[in-house]
Formats: sequence, structure tokens, C-alpha cells
Amino acid sequence: MFPVTITGPRLTLREFRTDDLDASMAVVGDPEVTHTLSFDPRSRAEQTARLAQDIERAQAEPRPDYYLAVANNADLLIGFIRIGLGRDRSGELGYAIRAQDWGKGYATEAATLMLDFGFNTLRLHRIQAACGPDNHASQRLLARLALTPEGRLRDHVFTNGAWRDSLLYSILDHERKTLVSPPRAQRLVPIVDRD
Repeated sequence: MFPVTITGPRLTLREFRTDDLDASMAVVGDPEVTHTLSFDPRSRAEQTARLAQDIERAQAEPRPDYYLAVANNADLLIGFIRIGLGRDRSGELGYAIRAQDWGKGYATEAATLMLDFGFNTLRLHRIQAACGPDNHASQRLLARLALTPEGRLRDHVFTNGAWRDSLLYSILDHERKTLVSPPRAQRLVPIVDRD
């Protein structure tokens, strides 16, 4: 299925474009962001090659994953989100948002949209996600989205010159369907003092 566009209240999940290179560097080139991910910061040359590969891979049939840009209402890339497709109707969720947009609910909105896409459109049975033990924000996000902690994967990724464990979470399609009120991103409106 290509192209994929998923629209939420504040974000659009869309296919990557070559003009996303500069904005993507604020995610994959920033050590503050990548220290919690499964790869080291990328150079501009590395990201140029990777972006071209990602654009080409998105057009493959069958598609191996849905790796999408997270774009704000101005259509500027502020992060990425991915469901890698596995065997037996399973998928693996991954995401990252640029540091300047942390704490604004964008990861929650993007992950909610992607979980809905995974279960409702792709008809997946199980979606899992892994994060580092020190990534407390991601652990809170996965709990908010009703993913169940499954355990610890020892020395799961080699990044920043060292082995790192990962915490594994998952959610099944019937669990997602039985949520009384699936998490939805909320728009916060500042209160203005009119004095």
C-alpha cells in the first residue's frame, strides 16, 4: 500500500520525501534524541543515503514496514514513526520526535494513529515496542497506550559504544478493541489572563 497518509488533530503521518532531509537531521542527527534509540547519531551523508533507501523501500511490494514521517500542521517533519511487519500478523512500533517538541503530546498522537492503522487497516494481531530502561518518557507513553510490559531483553542493542538492554511491551488487537476510551491526543489551550 503506497502512499500512506494518516491524519490526526495536529499531525500527519506521511511518506518521506527528499526535501525532509534538513528537518530529519533534527531527529536522527541529534545525540539528545538518539541516545534513547537503537542507533547512533547519523551524519548528513548517512541520512541522505538512508532517506533515499527509505523512500525506495516504501514502494516495495510486499511492503516490509510502514516507516512514516511525523509532520506538524505546517507539513514540517518533526519525527518519525514505524511499524515493522513480522510473521503471524505481528508488528513492531518505533518512534522518535525532535527534542524541541518533547512534552507536547506529539508522540502520543502519532503512536495512537499508528496503532489504529496497524490494527484496523493492516489487521495486525499483535504490536510490540521496545525502549531503553532509562527512557522513562517512552515507558510512560507505552503504559498510556495500554501496552503490557513483557520483560527485559538483555544486551538488546549496541549503541553509543555500549550494549543496552531494552524493555519489551505489547498489545493485542482484542485488547485495543476493549479499551473503553482509546487514548487520544488532546490539544491544550493556554489560559490567557485578560486583566
